[in-house]
Amino acid sequence: MESLVSTQWLADHLGEADLTIIDSSWHMPASGRNGREDYLQAHIPGARFLDIDAVSDRANPAPHMLPTAEDFARAMEELGVSSDDRIVVYDNSPIRTAARGWFMVRHFGVREVAILDGGFQKWIAEGRPTQSGEQEPRNARFQTAERGDVVTKQQILGGIELPIVDARGAPRFEGSEPDPRPGVAAGHIPGARNVPFSALYNEDGTFRSRKELEQLFEEGGVDAKQPFVASCGSGVTANSLLFAAYLLGNDTTRLYDGSWTEWGADPATPKATGPA
Repeated sequence: MESLVSTQWLADHLGEADLTIIDSSWHMPASGRNGREDYLQAHIPGARFLDIDAVSDRANPAPHMLPTAEDFARAMEELGVSSDDRIVVYDNSPIRTAARGWFMVRHFGVREVAILDGGFQKWIAEGRPTQSGEQEPRNARFQTAERGDVVTKQQILGGIELPIVDARGAPRFEGSEPDPRPGVAAGHIPGARNVPFSALYNEDGTFRSRKELEQLFEEGGVDAKQPFVASCGSGVTANSLLFAAYLLGNDTTRLYDGSWTEWGADPATPKATGPA
């Protein structure tokens, strides 16, 4: 299975025993939308809902931080997802949260995981079938094997010696626009580059061509084929950068999971404003 699959591919493979579909839609609180409620109203047949906000380290003050391996495995088994399934993740969100779902299941050891190109929006636009309500429970076993693809604030402060690439839009990166979260400063991590996640997608939500993706990274001063750390507002949209780099053959990237919400809320961390 390719890492980016089309709606036609998924339609052709619906119902296969080892294929699991995950809806990982999440919305910013101010949007007035709720991923689970949208899922219950309509989803791709057979899809199971991964709440990236609920399946997290709830003790951490930063939002939707990665849970422990034990908690993630328990959540997946409750959803009926096994670690040896082939998994296709999609979303119905303007901030492209399928990439966060993709990162999470890969981080915890799933070998075959793909993103549905264009997501639920494209599926609906093509008049494809949907279901409503919850899926029937099924037996599943999820064995975790965590990848070393996450960095912490302490590692960055200690000098991680990898480029940091920020996925937020330019106004928030530069600090000309206030952070939407109370108590979080404006600006970015000193030395970070800016490649807005939204630039990676076409208007229909599909990913741009490999050539265009590589050019976007180059314009941001980033070599997409070399190791880097991705950051954003709260560890969600940064995953679009990681996935885009993966499409270009780079599997050496890492995620700063706490991202700017953690960094900007700490008065002791250095901060920069203005363009990269």
